[in-house]
Amino acid sequence: MNQSEFAALHGVSRKTVTKWKERGWLVFAGDEVNVEESNKLLNRYRRDGVPAVTQSASKPSRGNKRQSVTQAAKGVTLEHGESAGEVASRILSGNVELLSFDEARRLKENYLGLMAQLEYERKSGSLVELDTATAILFEEFRAQRDAWLNWPTRVGPILAADLGVEADRVVETLTAHVHKHIAQLGEPEANFSEREG
Repeated sequence: MNQSEFAALHGVSRKTVTKWKERGWLVFAGDEVNVEESNKLLNRYRRDGVPAVTQSASKPSRGNKRQSVTQAAKGVTLEHGESAGEVASRILSGNVELLSFDEARRLKENYLGLMAQLEYERKSGSLVELDTATAILFEEFRAQRDAWLNWPTRVGPILAADLGVEADRVVETLTAHVHKHIAQLGEPEANFSEREG
């Protein structure tokens, strides 16, 4: 249809359609407006989406099914050494349908809200960084291991005096048993995913 018919279809003035054309929001097939493709652009770039259609337009063809960006992103993994920008380019270069302005704004606001909630939880102390928790766990296990290693020299002479035996022999025996015990415990592992839920 021509620009006047397209304006009538959406219930807007011819001047509005001319502005859309200047902004690159209309797709033409010769001198005629491609209604389906132009409506997609209007839906994507206009803050309020596509104005209400006052007449029926032809239905879009379903031959080339496109998926949303979030659907396409679910199947994409971040490769080693790849930046987030490169992944985004890879997603958008595929057969994806971009969100409308309102949908993108809603997703953005929800994301920003979740980020603010995470920041609040981190600052209030109810959420701890994984690296910080791992470092604390490691330090705590190291302190316990050191306490066990020092225990035979502290307790051995007292135990030897109570039993009336040679202190060096008791310390040596206790040290051997403590080393076995520490070896059985192994290295500390910070596997927090098993405890979630």
